[in-house]
Amino acid sequence: MSDLFDVDEGQTPLTDEERRGLKPAFIAFRHELNAAEQENIFVASVALRKQVQRLSAMDLTNEAFICDAHKAMYADVWRWAGSYRTTDRNIGVEAHDIRVQMRLFTDDARFWITEGVFPPDELAVRFHHRLVAIHPFPNGNGRLSRMMGDLVVERLGRRKFTWGANSLTEPGATRSAYIQALQAADRHDMTALLQFARS
Repeated sequence: MSDLFDVDEGQTPLTDEERRGLKPAFIAFRHELNAAEQENIFVASVALRKQVQRLSAMDLTNEAFICDAHKAMYADVWRWAGSYRTTDRNIGVEAHDIRVQMRLFTDDARFWITEGVFPPDELAVRFHHRLVAIHPFPNGNGRLSRMMGDLVVERLGRRKFTWGANSLTEPGATRSAYIQALQAADRHDMTALLQFARS
């Protein structure tokens, strides 16, 4: 029996329509999906890092750039890559509120950068947390948010984060620690997430 769309801790299930958006016909198991997504993400990360060299941290707060980054990371695997979800989830804002919350978030992020509200690491971790909390896309929100956090912190002159130095797509102690750090950040305590980002 295929485990393709089984849901692990901290993951959100896809709707039937979103599942039909899977592009490669050969994918039947979760490990095949993970491998296809990881390959797409690797290629996208190289291209995004090259593109970002010509941009400022402020440019990364553009809503269109965030959608384009998601599309680059998942376009080889999902037809809906780069498009906001249209259904509610067990995490994130309601679907009808995504555009408003993304606008508020990107405005806030521009203010954080312009006014130097937070040190670079904290600014990038808050950027990551706010994006993952909105959960704007059907899938891949955590990986996109970590990628965006890395790109932002690098443009602010720091090294990219290690995010626990293990895969966060598989269940285990590292993923559990990450989810607990996100939950603490939801309660306005960023300490654990800041530590996890550099662990």
